[in-house]
Amino acid sequence: MNDLLERVRAKAQTWLDSPAIDDATKAEVKALLAKPDPKELIDNFYKDLEFGTGGLRGIMGAGSNCMNKYTVGVATQGLANYLNKSFTGKKITVAIAHDSRNNSRFFAETAAAVLSANGVDVYLFAELRPTPLLSFAIRYLNCQSGIVITASHNPKEYNGYKAYWTGGAQVVPPHDKNIIQEVNAITSFEQVRFVADAARIHTIGPEVEKAYYAEVKKLIPNPDVIARHRDIPLVYTSLHGAGITMVPECLRQIGFTNIQLVDEQKVPDGNFPTVPSPNPEEKSAMEMVIKKGKTANATMVMATDPDTDRVGIGVRKSDGEFILLNGNQAFCLMMYFILKNQKDKKNAYIAKTIVTSELVDTMAKQLGIACYNTLTGFKYIAELMGKLDGKERFIAAGEESYGYMVGDFVRDKDAVSACAFFAAMAASATDEGKSMYDWLIDMYVSFGYYKEALVNVTKKGQQGEQEIKAMMEKFRGNPPAEIAGSKVERLLDYKTLKEKNLLNGQTSTLDFPASDVLQFYLQDGSKLSVRPSGTEPKIKFYVSVHAPLKSKEDFAKVDAVLENKIKQLEAYLLSV
Repeated sequence: MNDLLERVRAKAQTWLDSPAIDDATKAEVKALLAKPDPKELIDNFYKDLEFGTGGLRGIMGAGSNCMNKYTVGVATQGLANYLNKSFTGKKITVAIAHDSRNNSRFFAETAAAVLSANGVDVYLFAELRPTPLLSFAIRYLNCQSGIVITASHNPKEYNGYKAYWTGGAQVVPPHDKNIIQEVNAITSFEQVRFVADAARIHTIGPEVEKAYYAEVKKLIPNPDVIARHRDIPLVYTSLHGAGITMVPECLRQIGFTNIQLVDEQKVPDGNFPTVPSPNPEEKSAMEMVIKKGKTANATMVMATDPDTDRVGIGVRKSDGEFILLNGNQAFCLMMYFILKNQKDKKNAYIAKTIVTSELVDTMAKQLGIACYNTLTGFKYIAELMGKLDGKERFIAAGEESYGYMVGDFVRDKDAVSACAFFAAMAASATDEGKSMYDWLIDMYVSFGYYKEALVNVTKKGQQGEQEIKAMMEKFRGNPPAEIAGSKVERLLDYKTLKEKNLLNGQTSTLDFPASDVLQFYLQDGSKLSVRPSGTEPKIKFYVSVHAPLKSKEDFAKVDAVLENKIKQLEAYLLSV
């Protein structure tokens, strides 16, 4: 501990000695050094905030392990250096967007300044806008790269920085590793060009949004159905995020007229004052939209996270109560609707991540459409789309963490168009005299009841990071032979890229990029996936069970059986 504290104090002193660091930041560092308890000092300085394959994400504050002007500056200088090496002699343009988080505009302007100082032309949105519009803008404006300032659905003390490449997708190999090398090559803040060339910074106009809406309109099926049910009550909340700038307008653009907002949450605010966390995956974030939905007798309610790439939905049951669909249920229901209505199946495909419900694979197989699996993260889905461009026809994609994408005009998860699509689904269900909840049960009867759960274990700071590594090493080095009374049949290790049959010892190679993920397939059909979060101080356990559902009347009984099995599996995971 003493050695760590000495290293941390020495690193903090380099910030105090640097002429590039402003006085306000130095004052924050001095205050940290003066605190009797060194925990915050250690957390802020024990390492450099890593520019990983997804960019930056961390708590805002003074220090090498925090989001601040200087860590953003270093990241952007590294990106600028790589862009200038990659596009020698060409005009280079980069689009930049940001969400409603505290300091997001400041970090966006910091990135714009550094890029412009390095001879790069910047297209900067005039105010906050959803992340998917940034992906679209890169494609629309023919940019070489893009940046969005957001920490997605993380708590309010976080912010982040995601880098995109040509084509509108987040950076993937080899560009991610090459950018990381350029970032790591910067050894002092004096190497960062912070003084902007204002002539190179341009404001993005409304034409980009108009073009985006035009693409969404092409995508939405059955406009005649929407016309018949345009006044169904839809309730939406942006959870104080960027969604308020586009989601209501997008719903109006495709024909809906009865869009009601949660007024207390419609003003962008990085403190997210009405929710413990602005994450539509959490029930607490959905309380106000559900309350408004009941008052409005809404058909469906929707909530998007601060940068509007994820959406949570609630659907009304026949008794008037709302059920919140988890990400697996919502995506499966979307695919159920799309696949059933897909007339031209030639060369068509959908995509999902390896931790997303296998009900999607089952439906795709039975309905005759290819389904590809990728590692967790939409950048891998976008990479797949790039490889298949011109060869196969992309329909839709999704992941269990509330991210969905329909159509290929955006190359990232997109809650704006997803809200429009879910609204169109609600209209179609209404046209059949059903609810989306009815559709959910119909789907389970047709293809089997797949039930999933997610267990998050949070481990913050330097100590937490070590604990997560130890947990993964334990699972990897000493895998269980049996879990909750069922033998483990197969172990898939995406870090070593090996699949092993634990019953007969046979091994095979996995055709994926290496990633720190483990999956256990049990003899009773259950599936467990374990992975550290790439964006939060968490280790995630994904639990999946399934059983046939013969009729709607059997739903409660089968649900109880599967819920009991999930609880047994969760108890095992939490005991490890």
